[in-house]
Amino acid sequence: MTSTAQAPQSGARTAHPDHLGHVIFIAAAAAMGGFLFGYDSSVINGAVEAIRDRYDVGSAALAQVIAIALIGCAVGAATAGRIADRIGRIRCMQIAAALFTVSAVGSAVPFALWDLAFWRVVGGFAIGMASVIGPAYIAEVAPPAYRGRLGSFQQAAIVIGIAVSQLVNWGLLNAAGGDQRGKLMGLEAWQVMLGVMVVPAVLYGLLSFAIPESPRFLISVGKHERAREILAEVEGKDVDLNARVAEIEGAMQSEHKSSFKDLLGGGFFFKPIVWIGIGLSVFQQFVGINVAFYYSATLWQSVGVDPADSFFYSFTTSIINIVGTVIAMIFVDRIGRRPLAIIGSVGMVVGLALEAWAFSHHLVDGKLPATQGWIALIAAHVFVLFFALSWGVVVWVMLGEMFPNRIRAAALGVAAAAQWIANWAITASFPSLADWNLSVTYVIYTAFAALSIPFVLKFVKETKGKALEEMG
Repeated sequence: MTSTAQAPQSGARTAHPDHLGHVIFIAAAAAMGGFLFGYDSSVINGAVEAIRDRYDVGSAALAQVIAIALIGCAVGAATAGRIADRIGRIRCMQIAAALFTVSAVGSAVPFALWDLAFWRVVGGFAIGMASVIGPAYIAEVAPPAYRGRLGSFQQAAIVIGIAVSQLVNWGLLNAAGGDQRGKLMGLEAWQVMLGVMVVPAVLYGLLSFAIPESPRFLISVGKHERAREILAEVEGKDVDLNARVAEIEGAMQSEHKSSFKDLLGGGFFFKPIVWIGIGLSVFQQFVGINVAFYYSATLWQSVGVDPADSFFYSFTTSIINIVGTVIAMIFVDRIGRRPLAIIGSVGMVVGLALEAWAFSHHLVDGKLPATQGWIALIAAHVFVLFFALSWGVVVWVMLGEMFPNRIRAAALGVAAAAQWIANWAITASFPSLADWNLSVTYVIYTAFAALSIPFVLKFVKETKGKALEEMG
């Protein structure tokens, strides 16, 4: 697709909001969906062994219950773009918050295994919606000069959600005497872990009432005056607002409502830019990052670490995740998206290869030898650090900004759906692969990390500092 977009004439590229704190609040509120995404993704880590014990299921069946939420995520992500184009970004956030809340309650008090699986699908649908709406909304309200840093709020919220869930799980486990099935407030500890998500879900819903609708959506439904007011809020009054609205309208002229049909073309079913987005999503998941958050406690216990320590190591991994994300937020607008992705891929290859080597050794009395045990632990933290400072942030930022305006919502939905399907494939396969050969499993993840380097070098273009209207 050849771009005919011109550089903005309204001053948008160099726009600086009059009240940056207000813009930061807007982005942070929208990113609460990411917090719920991270919290829900990781909270199940504290319940895996309890669910296995309570319902007496094997690794394959257990993996399906854990991973089934990701099917809901894929559906939510694939449909969120159309919903957002019809009713607005804010209404989408409010629907997701309501579904999060219902899912948390249902997951905490399931009648049976199928019941738990159903509520996880409901929560997954909400996560899928939030995974699309958060980056798209932030990209649409953020001034170009700040868009990378504000876009990285989504990933920052995800990693904070992961860390908080690990900390809450660890606290609840200790309160229950170290037993995931120990009694707390009349329920088993794992049920309380899942139910606590009601609190951030309600907060997300309340915050959605405190932030403005996307100016691009408002312009698409003819509310130009309100769009000008919001553009003045987020880009500053020095911007020529009439010219800015005209730029956005010009970019949206052919946007008859982004749909799946608009993504077709280019000889390989989808347009090339859509395939690049799908590729970024798949590589982000196929390095095995979510194994570290869905199964880390189980993984460490499988190589001889006691349950309390395994929860602690899961928490320290989450802290490293936050540190890496902060590094990415500092550098994503300074050195760009592509260099960060390549640096991260190289670091992930090293960390994953070391884990594969450590796990290749035979257990002694149910434990890894001391040297291999420490190398596995350090390598796991290295892997998470390099993922967080690169692909964890870069992919969400780029998916929010790399597509032309005309197809952004639909293309982001497809790319995010691909991400959830890839996530499901990794999550559902890990327990069985680990039972077969844990070392070879990590060799597979290492190979995907290595392949991501030529993919970025050949196909991914830099988007740093460009206005959304220039994409195409």
